[in-house]
Amino acid sequence: MTDTRPHLRADLSVDQQLALRTAATRLAAEFDGSYGAETVERFLHASYDQFATDSSIPHYLPLLAERFTRQRLHALARVEGHHRDGRPVVLFLCTHNAGRSQMALGFLTHLAGDRAVAWSGGSEPGNQVSPAAVAAMAERGIDISEEFPKPWTDEVVRAADVVVTMGCGDACPVFPGTRYENWDLDDPAGLDLAGVRPIRDEIERRVRRLLDELRITTP
Repeated sequence: MTDTRPHLRADLSVDQQLALRTAATRLAAEFDGSYGAETVERFLHASYDQFATDSSIPHYLPLLAERFTRQRLHALARVEGHHRDGRPVVLFLCTHNAGRSQMALGFLTHLAGDRAVAWSGGSEPGNQVSPAAVAAMAERGIDISEEFPKPWTDEVVRAADVVVTMGCGDACPVFPGTRYENWDLDDPAGLDLAGVRPIRDEIERRVRRLLDELRITTP
C-alpha cells in the first residue's frame, strides 16, 4: 500500500518532528469523525511550511502550525457542512495581520464572547503582532499577546459570514454570497502607543456597530 501521508521536512530537529507528530495526534482526535489522519497531517505540514518560510522563531513553529491548522479545519468543517453552530464568523483581513486586524479580533472576541467567532489574516503576514497594538489593547483589558500573524486561506474566507478588509486592497479574496466591508483605517505599523490609541478606539467603535448589526448585544 502506498504511503500517502506527508513526509516530514528534512531540516526539522528531532524536537520539532516530535512536536509535529504530537500535534497531529491531538488534531486527529479532535476532528475524529470529520477528517482522517491523512487530511489532518496534510493541513498541519502545509501550515508549518507557511510559517517556516519567514519565521525567526523556529522553536514555536509546531505550536503556531497546530493552532493555524485547527482554525483551518474548523473553517473547512463549516464550508463542508460538518459543523454549523449558528454563530456568525467574522474574518478581519489586513496586509500584515500585525495591528488593525488583530485589534479588531481582540475587540470582537472580548465583546461577543462565545456568541460569535473572530478570525484574522494578512496578505503579507509580518513576524509578530505590533507591540504598540498589544499595549494599546492591554489598556482596555484585552490580551492579544498570544496572537500571531498568519495568512488567509480559501477555506477560512469561504467559512466567514462577514469579511472585513483593512487596507489589503485587491489582494483580499472575494467569494459570492459573503458579506464584505472595507474599513478605511490608518496603518499602525511603526507608530508608538500614543499613535495607536486613536486607531484602536475607531476599531472598537466599528466592531461595536458590526456586532449591533449582527444582533449581538455588547457590554
